[in-house]
Amino acid sequence: VQLQACGGGLVQAGDSLRLSCAASGLIFGGTGMGWFRQASGKEREFVAFITRSGSSTDYADSVKGRFTISRDNAKRTMYLQMNSLKFEDTAVYYCAAGPRAYTNGPDYHYWGQGTQVTVSS
Repeated sequence: VQLQACGGGLVQAGDSLRLSCAASGLIFGGTGMGWFRQASGKEREFVAFITRSGSSTDYADSVKGRFTISRDNAKRTMYLQMNSLKFEDTAVYYCAAGPRAYTNGPDYHYWGQGTQVTVSS
């Protein structure tokens, strides 16, 4: 199983970015997916999840209304559209895959390598 996250970069506060997570080696349509992030010196935290069909999503309070998680099962890819970025969104963003969609990181079986998002204030 391989999860390849990309799309991070250096942006200014208020800008937008779209992260992608391409999956291989698993039945993508049968897998719950999530995004997590870890800022320097802090613990990893839940950002968003999406269920196997994409019919249900959930977000951390800190990103609700600004971030949108989605998936394209035909392309085996998950996305995170991040709008109105804030300095505090600066972190390494990781995608994760598991039997279902969870808010708890350890419930996921597979993790991508992470992509750095840096927001300048």
